[in-house]
Amino acid sequence: MSNAYQQAGVDIHAGYEAVERISSHVKRTMRKEVLGGLGGFGATFDLSQLNMKAPLLVSGTDGVGTKLKLAIDYNKHDTIGIDAVAMCVNDILTTGAEPLYFLDYIATNKVVPEVIEQIVKGVSDGCEETHTALIGGETAEMGEMYHEGEYDLAGFAVGAVEKDDYIDGSNVQPGQVIIGLASSGIHSNGYSLVRQLIAKANVQMTDKFTADESYLETLLKPTRLYVNPVLEVIKKYTVHAMTHITGGGFYENIPRALPEGVTANIDVTTFPTPKIFDWLQEQGEISTEEMYNIFNMGIGFTLVVDAANSKAIIEHIKRHNIEAFEIGTITSGDEPIQLTGVKA
Repeated sequence: MSNAYQQAGVDIHAGYEAVERISSHVKRTMRKEVLGGLGGFGATFDLSQLNMKAPLLVSGTDGVGTKLKLAIDYNKHDTIGIDAVAMCVNDILTTGAEPLYFLDYIATNKVVPEVIEQIVKGVSDGCEETHTALIGGETAEMGEMYHEGEYDLAGFAVGAVEKDDYIDGSNVQPGQVIIGLASSGIHSNGYSLVRQLIAKANVQMTDKFTADESYLETLLKPTRLYVNPVLEVIKKYTVHAMTHITGGGFYENIPRALPEGVTANIDVTTFPTPKIFDWLQEQGEISTEEMYNIFNMGIGFTLVVDAANSKAIIEHIKRHNIEAFEIGTITSGDEPIQLTGVKA
C-alpha cells in the first residue's frame, strides 16, 4: 500500500519523519490545559482550568501570503512560522483575548522533513513567546497542486476573554488618544508588490540594506508579536479599542475598531518610518497616501486609551523593548480616519 501511494507521489515515510522531527518543538509550547499529545485525531483544550466566570472564545485564521515566496526562493524557512502565528494571535488580541492554542496547516509539493521541521520551529517559537499551545495541525503532500519546492502555510488560533472584559470599540469617545506600537518592518502584507519592486530594482538579496542587515534579512524579518505587553496593559489600564494593522494599512484597519460618529486623527510625523518603506516607495514611485493604504508604515498595532493613562502605557510597552508613540486623538466626525503630516 505504501509503495502504491509513493508511486502516486506521496511519501508517507517522509511524513512520519517530519512528525518525529517537529515533536520536540511542539512540546515546548504546551500549556497545562492541553489534554493528550501530538498525533490524535482531535486536539483538546480544557477551558474549565482557565478560572473564568463567563469566557468568550475568540478565533482567527490567516496565512503568510507571498512572503512565503521569499522564504522558498532563498531556502530560509525558520522564521516564516512566526509570521503565521503573529497574523492570527495579534488579530484576536484586539478583543482583549488571551491566545490559548494554535493549529497550523502546511500544504506542499513534497514533504521534505528538514524543511517541515524548520517551518514548525518558527511556529513553535511564536507560540512559545505568546504562551500559546501548538496543539495540532496538518501537513499535506499534494504534488499535483504545488510546484517542486513550493508550500503554503496557514494558521488558526483560539483565545478567551471574560465577557465583561471584551473590547469591541463601543466605548471609544472624543478626547481619547491613540497609541501606536512600532512594527518590526513590513510584517506579512503587501509582498506581491514588494517582490515586484525587488525584481524591478534588480538587487542582490545578500547585499547590505542597512549596516546590520541584508535585503533578505530585512524582508524576512518576522511579524512582531504584541501579545505579552498588550495583555499586561489591559490588566492594569482601560483600553477602549485596538487595531492590528495588516493588509489595507491605516485607512482600512484603524476604522474597523471604531464606532460611528468618531474620527481617528493620526499625525504621521509623530513616529519614525522604517527605511524599508522609503525604499519601496521610491522604487515604485508610490504616493505617500497610497503607502498608508497598503503598508503598516512602522506602526503594527494601536490602542485607544484615556489621555490620562497614555504616558504610563507607553512606558509600560517600552519595557518590552517595543517602541510606542502617541500618534493621534479621537474626535467627533463623519470621516472614520484622517491623516495629517502626509507628504505629497
